[in-house]
Amino acid sequence: MKDFYERVYDIVAKIPKGKVATYGQIACMMGEPRSARIVGWAMKASPGHLNLPCYRVVNKQGEMAPSYAFGSPEIQRDILLSEGVIFKENGCIDMERCLWKNN
Repeated sequence: MKDFYERVYDIVAKIPKGKVATYGQIACMMGEPRSARIVGWAMKASPGHLNLPCYRVVNKQGEMAPSYAFGSPEIQRDILLSEGVIFKENGCIDMERCLWKNN
C-alpha cells in the first residue's frame, strides 16, 4: 500500500486549475476523514521535484496558508487568481464556486 503522503500527493496532482480542495476533503477522499492535519503536514513536506499544485489546497474557510508555506498569503492568492479562482470581499476563496468536486 502506498505511503500516506504519496496518496495525498496523487490526489493533489489532480486538482484542476481554477479549483481548490480542502485538507479535510483530501483526507476524506483517502478514506481517512480524521486526518486533515496530516494532509497539511504532507503539503508542508511535499518534495519540490513533484511540481505539485500545493497552493490549491486550503482550509475549509478558503483562507490562505501562513507565510511559511508560499512566502506570504499574498503570493498564494496571486497564483490562485491567475488560475481563475474567485475570491469574496472578505479575502477568502468563494468555496461554493471554486471547491473541486471530484466525481
